[in-house]
Amino acid sequence: MVEFSLDLNEDQRDVRDWVHGFAKDVVRPAAAEWDAREETPWPIIQEAAKIGLYGFEFIANCWADPTGLSLPIANEELFWGDAGIGLGIFGTTLAVAAIYGSGTPEQMVEWVPQCFGTVDEPAVAAFCTTEPEAGSDVGSMRTRAVYDEAKDEWVLNGQKAYATNGGIAAVHVVTASVDPSLGSRGQAAFVVPPGTPGLAATKKLKKLGLRASHTADIFLDNVRVPGSCLLGGKEALDERLARARSGQRAASQAAMRTFELSRPTVGSQALGVARAAYEYALDYAKDRVQFGRPIIENQAIAFTLADMKMEIDAARLLVWRASWMGRNNRPFEAGEGSMSKLKASEVAVSVTDKAVQILGGAGFLREHPVERWYRDAKIYTIFEGTSEIQRLVISRAISGMQIR
Repeated sequence: MVEFSLDLNEDQRDVRDWVHGFAKDVVRPAAAEWDAREETPWPIIQEAAKIGLYGFEFIANCWADPTGLSLPIANEELFWGDAGIGLGIFGTTLAVAAIYGSGTPEQMVEWVPQCFGTVDEPAVAAFCTTEPEAGSDVGSMRTRAVYDEAKDEWVLNGQKAYATNGGIAAVHVVTASVDPSLGSRGQAAFVVPPGTPGLAATKKLKKLGLRASHTADIFLDNVRVPGSCLLGGKEALDERLARARSGQRAASQAAMRTFELSRPTVGSQALGVARAAYEYALDYAKDRVQFGRPIIENQAIAFTLADMKMEIDAARLLVWRASWMGRNNRPFEAGEGSMSKLKASEVAVSVTDKAVQILGGAGFLREHPVERWYRDAKIYTIFEGTSEIQRLVISRAISGMQIR
């Protein structure tokens, strides 16, 4: 097992500086435009693909880091540039995490490259699990998957809500209930290949923040996929369902497994937003003069900035710890993955709010990016497990009781 260390090695520093350079030179200058356009930033995704930042090889190299820190480091730097564009580039990794977490080696080889496309024609992927009546309550999922044994096909019917890249994705990974009587233990994940009939999407949803990232609802009307598109395969599913029906304890279901893998990474994205706002507010406070002196010389402003910096660093420590634990198969016995996402998301909301306040009236104008970061930050306390759900996970872990 690799020891946990706060001293980044040369490779990690190189990744940090490389991604930061792309965020500084390419992402941040384009952020306001794509936020206003509310469109998928395909040219920037292609630029990321050209330099090797968008693609499975980059994700695989980050994952190969035995400390688990390269991926959160890269996410923090990219989302420091802009969260909407950042999710446009890294949103595909959620579907990839689902395939990696539940798929067979053959399925990974077949589907992961299609999630990214090519440098000349980049593609995106979507992970579709949330439903109108099943958000935090994953066990209430209504999307059904029925096996057609004669044709060795699965037939999917239902609706998914708030899917990142939904409808524009080459590959959709969809969770569905195979046996509703088992609740979340009766669910599985399926790959819906490009061009599969019966999958349709709404227009891009208009959002408070992350406007450059495409979000849509998905409708599945008798969508037929080959049996090979069941992640993990039917034999493994049948064994898991048999254990559940017999009352045996089973591993977490497909959607939650993906979220467990991704929570520290999502926390690092929130960190990037928070750090961007903090740094901007710090520079502004040094330059803004009121009553004959820079406003940072006032304790109210200086102490606020001190708290912002302290909270960001504390959140990063939780994110790095959870990332290291996840990579080294250390169990989250106290909900450490949820801790990292919870802390980082709430720090992002708090820090961006304080940044707007420090700028005063200027912070309310689109001339300054803090208003965009303020809008972008809020979603991190909601998606991939609300703050309330994270506290539920942590409280169950530390108490050993089924808190409701």
